[in-house]
Amino acid sequence: MKKTLITLSLTAVALTAQADEKNCLALQQTTLPDTVINSVTWSDGAIAGDDMAALTGGSAAAQKAPPHCVVSGEIGARTGADGKHYGIKFQLRLPENWNQRFLFQGGGGVDGFVAPAVGNIPVRSSTATPALMRGYAVVSMDGGHPTPTPDFGADQQARLDFAYQATGKVTTVAKALIRQHYQQAPKHSTFMGCSNGGREALIAAQRYPLEFDGVIAANPGFRLSRAAVAQQWDYQQLMKIAPANDKGEKILANALTQEDLDKVSAAVLKQCDSKDGRADGIINAWENCDFQPDSLDLPQAKIAALKAVMDGARDSKGNPIYSGWYYDTGLNQPDWRAWKLGTSQTGKADARSVTLGAGSLLWYFMTPAVPDFNLEKFDFDRDPLKTYQTGALNDAISTDLSSFKAGGGKLIVVTGVSDPVFSAKDQVEWYKALQQDTADAASFSRLFMVPGMNHCGGGQAYDDFDPLTALENWQEKGEAPKRLLARGKAFPNQEMPLCAYPQVATYQDGGYRCQ
Repeated sequence: MKKTLITLSLTAVALTAQADEKNCLALQQTTLPDTVINSVTWSDGAIAGDDMAALTGGSAAAQKAPPHCVVSGEIGARTGADGKHYGIKFQLRLPENWNQRFLFQGGGGVDGFVAPAVGNIPVRSSTATPALMRGYAVVSMDGGHPTPTPDFGADQQARLDFAYQATGKVTTVAKALIRQHYQQAPKHSTFMGCSNGGREALIAAQRYPLEFDGVIAANPGFRLSRAAVAQQWDYQQLMKIAPANDKGEKILANALTQEDLDKVSAAVLKQCDSKDGRADGIINAWENCDFQPDSLDLPQAKIAALKAVMDGARDSKGNPIYSGWYYDTGLNQPDWRAWKLGTSQTGKADARSVTLGAGSLLWYFMTPAVPDFNLEKFDFDRDPLKTYQTGALNDAISTDLSSFKAGGGKLIVVTGVSDPVFSAKDQVEWYKALQQDTADAASFSRLFMVPGMNHCGGGQAYDDFDPLTALENWQEKGEAPKRLLARGKAFPNQEMPLCAYPQVATYQDGGYRCQ
């Protein structure tokens, strides 16, 4: 009798699986306006790694999920003003055991690729369970152009899609496919991303406040147009002190050596580490770190260049163009170097601020696109004005989230204090403005600062944490997160609370607590 029950049970499972696969493949026949379904497949759960994980905060490793449906398609296929093909390509994964939640996975860099729609916590050091494995339906997209290069800036509509419209269009299509497949709408809709994906997350809350009731924005490039100008500022300041190689080429990577950066990080740690009550390699009281580099054992030219970079981009009258930066322990970490300096020992710099930032500034942020512009002659009095048109479309700087709040929306922002590309100081100022401009903003928004963390993970930090579970508990149980418990490879076998701003982790009575 027992053997018979087991056989019947296995048969029922097999029939259910067959039905799920049949329902999945039926989506190939779905007709949606201005949308082409290119492929629908039933997956056993094997998922390739994200080749662009360094920019998205996703996982570069292959992963395994439960069986699910994979839908790939394109919205608004067309020929652009530049004669190239454009359209918003997307991938939607629909799990067999759906938890009635939908997650939009943000991109990275200038987009131009469709990453596996898995919904990893977009901080590459996080070990938390991805959204797809939790039962979420997850969608990803390419932002409206087919390659991760900024030349799409030659087409007006491609600019609009990348700035914000692709988010709205893909949301509409993804929700329609979810309703078709599961015969019901999602109970919760979340946008989660890091870097440009974090900007897209804030765009979701600011420009599509009725479509999402949960947003997680990690290290968001929310003032992307100004950050692009700031990257050029950094380049010019550092090239002033860059030594030449035997060919006479100035080497950006050697403007500040690893020994130089180690000295800076050690000096910051010595002055500010104990401000949180304990000297242990992490500066929780980062906002009270009043470090100045004048006394460093470095040549004056290097100190001057470092101060110019850390004080932020300015015009000739000293007026700020972009925010300054916090002095923190992550300044000597590989990711800080990767963005600001790179490692190339030739005249062709490989810092991401050059390989990504320069092209974006020429093709996209400056209006009209000026690909032959000499960025080494970028004038910080005159040329920032050329970025304002795109900034008005692209930058997620709104502080009125009243509709998002009224719809039950919950916002979690997580930023590395040592982010080398998007200023954590700028993020704090935006959050303060949100608290002033949206009534009772503290009831639906939280900011978590991660000391020592670079861009989308890494650094001398407790950078393994789980904001998605915090959001779920906030939505389902009404538990507003007061802290995120974090771990990190830099501090093995230890834990640290990341505290909701403005509280910080303070050592007291043998342990850290938020206060």
